[in-house]
Formats: sequence, C-alpha cells, structure tokens
Amino acid sequence: MFRVSNIARSWHKVREAPITDEDGPVAANPNGFEEMLRARALLADESLQRALLIHAETDERLDAVVTRLGLLSEDRIAAEMSAHTGLPVIEGAALPSSAVEGPGLSLDFLRETRAIPIYADEAKVRIAVSDPFDPFPEQAFQFMFGGRAVERLIARASDIDAAIERLYHGSAQAAEEGESEIDSDDLERLKDLVSDAPVIRAVNRLIARASDERASDIHIEPSDDGLIVRFRVDGMLRQATKLPLAMRAPLVSRIKVMASLNIAERRLPQDGRLRISVRGHEIDLRVATSPSIHGESVVMRILDRSRLALDFTSLGFDPKLTARMREAIGRPHGIVLVTGPTGSGKTTTLYAALSELNADYRKLLTVEDPIEYRLPGVIQTQVNPAISFTFSTALRSFLRQDPDVMMVGEIRDTETAQIAVQAALTGHMILSTLHTNTAAGAISRLLDMGVEPFLLGSVLTGILAQRLVRRLCVECRRPYGPDDEIPPVLAPLLGSVEPAQFFHAHGCDRCGGSGYSGRVAVLEFLRVDAAISRLILHSADTPEIQAAGEAGGMRSLVADGVAKAAAGLTTLEEVMRVGSGDG
Repeated sequence: MFRVSNIARSWHKVREAPITDEDGPVAANPNGFEEMLRARALLADESLQRALLIHAETDERLDAVVTRLGLLSEDRIAAEMSAHTGLPVIEGAALPSSAVEGPGLSLDFLRETRAIPIYADEAKVRIAVSDPFDPFPEQAFQFMFGGRAVERLIARASDIDAAIERLYHGSAQAAEEGESEIDSDDLERLKDLVSDAPVIRAVNRLIARASDERASDIHIEPSDDGLIVRFRVDGMLRQATKLPLAMRAPLVSRIKVMASLNIAERRLPQDGRLRISVRGHEIDLRVATSPSIHGESVVMRILDRSRLALDFTSLGFDPKLTARMREAIGRPHGIVLVTGPTGSGKTTTLYAALSELNADYRKLLTVEDPIEYRLPGVIQTQVNPAISFTFSTALRSFLRQDPDVMMVGEIRDTETAQIAVQAALTGHMILSTLHTNTAAGAISRLLDMGVEPFLLGSVLTGILAQRLVRRLCVECRRPYGPDDEIPPVLAPLLGSVEPAQFFHAHGCDRCGGSGYSGRVAVLEFLRVDAAISRLILHSADTPEIQAAGEAGGMRSLVADGVAKAAAGLTTLEEVMRVGSGDG
C-alpha cells in the first residue's frame, strides 16, 4: 500500500511532471487564501497585515498563522473557504477509519500537501484538502492514481493532520524498520513529533484552558502510564487532565521548542520563556523543566499582563496601610522590604510600588530573576549567574546609572545586603524582597547577614509581610454568626473587627464549585520609627521588635486576615491556613 522508500521517487516525479487539465495548464494561486480574506472582509486590515508579516518572516502557512493568532477558528476558515469555492466540507469524524491504498503515497508527501485520500475506485479518487486554493494536491493525486478524476472536499487542517498520523504514521515506522537495520535518530524523531498538529493543538488548548480557568501555573508531570496535568488556581493545585503515554515525549518537547529550549538535553533543568495569543490577547509563560524518573517535568507560570493589578487597593491594602506604604516608599532614600514565602505576591507588590513612583522626574531601575512583567518607563535587567551577573554586581553597576529608585528582586546574601545599605545611605530608595515569615523577622535576618545594626537602623524605613488567601465568591458565600465555629486561636481577635459577620465558602458555577474566585493579600506593615531603630541598634530579638511594632499600631498578619474575613473577603479557614505557615 505504502512505502517510505518511495518518498523521494514519487515526490520529485510528481512535482516535475507537466500537469494539465481540460482547459490547459493550471497555474498555482499562492495568494488564494489572502484574496479570500480580503474579498470576504474576514479580518480587519491591521490584523491581516500582522498575519502577513508573520507569514513572510516565518514562511508558515497563512491559514496556520491566522488560527495561531486567534484571528479565525479552523471551523470558520473551513466554512468560509467552502462558501468561497463551492466545495463541500467534511468533518473529522467522517474521515476514513482505514488508510486508502494508493501507489507512491508517503508520509512526507501527505504532510507536505496536507491532503489525504478518503475514497478511491476505478474511475475516481476523492481527497480531503486543507487548502482548496492550491492546485497541486489535485494534480498530484491524479498523476499517482493513473489519471483518475479527482474530487476535492475541504477539511480542517488539524483533522487532516490527525488522520495522517493515525492512518499512515504506524505504517511508516513499520516500513522503516523493515528496510533498515538501525533505528532513526531520536532527536530527529522528536523534531518530527513536535511538528505534528495533534501535539500543537494539545499544547495550545492546554494553555487556553488554563487561562480560561484563571490558573497561575500549569504543572505537567510524567508518570509511569501517562502525563498528569495540574493547574494551580487561586494558589491551590487541582488535576486538570491525564494524557496518554504516547503524548509524554512529544508534548514536553513541543513546549521546549516553543520556549527555545534544547530538546536534546533531558538530563539538566532548563528555563525559558514564550509568548502566545489566547482569546485575542497575548500572554507570557515562564517555562521551567526538570528531569524526573519517568521523564521531564514541566511547570509553566502564566504571566497575563491584562490581569495584573498594580494598585495597592486591588491587592488588599486598606486606606490606612496604603498611606503608610506610600509614606515609606515616597522618601528620597531608604530601604523598603517585602517579605513572605515563595508565591505570596511579593514581586507584584513591588511592581505596584514602582507604579506609584514612576514619574518623568524619577529614574527607576530593576534587577530581577526573572523579569516577570514589563513595566513601561522602567529600565529592567535580569540576572545571569552564568556570566557572574548577580544581584550584587548589578546593584553595584546601577549606582553609576544615576538612579532615583532601584528594585532588587531579592536580597539573598551578605554582599547584596551591604551594597543595598550603602546605596540607601548615598541617597537612593531601594525596594527589595526577603524570605522571612514576618516583618519583624526581616530585621534579624539582615543582622545575621552581617549588616551593622547602626547602619540598618538608619536606612530601613518599612517592612511589609504578606500572604495570599483565596477571595470568597460573592455569588455563593454563606454567612454565619460570630459565635459559631470560630477557631479558639482567633477568638481573642474578634473584638477588634466590625461587623462581626463571617462567611463559609459554598461553591457555584461562577467559581467552578470551589467557593473562591481570585486572591487577596493579608498584610502586616512594620514602620521603622525611632523606637524600632533603637531596638535594632541594640540587636533586639524578633519577638521584642514584633511587640514594639504592634504597640506602635502595626496589625499582625492574622489580625488583618480576621478583619478581611469579617469584611466578607475571605474565610477564617483561609486565615488559619496561611497563619499556620501552610500558605
């Protein structure tokens, strides 16, 4: 039926043969799809020009570019081509369940023409094509089938690709194994797999679904019998789907290709980034791969700029805390720190602070690892340890750039801490993060790093500690009285909140049954005043600084959480979760 050894012979023979129809030579119309788009006014001129530019730069098929950009769906394209040409559309389910026998058919030929025979008898052959404007598939099949009449139907490109894979790929492998004593190169096999439409569609649909479900991360985890996909939504992981074992290698390799990673390297972790259009707007994804016993694990962090809130109120700051934060970052020099565990929203809070400070008369510089969002008007730099470009070296070089405000992604070591202190002493505002559990704990951490107490007390202006809790869905939350089911550890805090009304999460269609939709920060802000500075000078311990901060008006993380629960923003269960160190 079908021999891979016939690829070169049949392909070049067909391409070079003089092909005519009853009216004479048939001229190819490479602009047929573009002409249809224009004639039927399917795209705005700006969108069409964008697609044409990408088509010219990448040599990717124009219809593939249009669907990848989310400008038109495959269903819409097939329907419009049918209306424009008069050819009928065949659904993917109607494509043959077994391969149609034919002379000289090869896997490369079918993929190149993106056409597939669906019926053949002594008089005619019927084919499904993805591009009815290209005369070559009709001419080639007519030649291969000995001059029989060729009838064309239109099918979605992905359906044709899937049918080719399903009907002919296995035969190609069998043919190759029968004719060669050695296996094909694994790298070339991977390159072949990641170009297949089913894999491309699977990755694109996975990302689109994660975006629709408001996921912040996509976890792709290999197992012994497949590939488990989990989404992190509102900080909690949940299984989204499980893919078959056959998808494990091609799907991971496809993601690595999209993120410009080395698909041949599977032993070492890799980091990359990609941008994709979802539902008409572009999102960035940060990709991290890691080897595991069953293959490579992948985590994709979704960075959707359209959902980024860069104001303190949206993040969960009340008016009093907002005023304190603005006062701290608005000083001409000093250090403001944001503390908390990984994934607690520290960088987003710093971006909000930068947005507050971003003005024509200020120069703002950042050094990050990695850069999560692009901020207009801010010069952003990413560390690169491979060339010894670290936080400390970047911070030192930034001092020669005449900045007003510098954001350091994280103070990780003594050198970075000491340079940050020196920069603050010489008239710069430094914003940074630190991994500590509480605001008061950041002071002890910096002292442990070797920062002199008298220097730290003079430059530190404020420390914000934060956690993220899930925000209650307002459509289905259910109230209950303050005397019912209150955790004993929170009981002493109830007298400080008004009104004393709390809510349980219930679940509805709007929130996907979880009872929560989005997240909000619980916060504590330690203002470094004269009393706190004296404690720093005497190297006071964390509990002493914490007590002094609360005496000066600081509301603790748990107290802020209880206040937000009483306001109907979250639940006491969520406050307990982050307050116990699980969040």
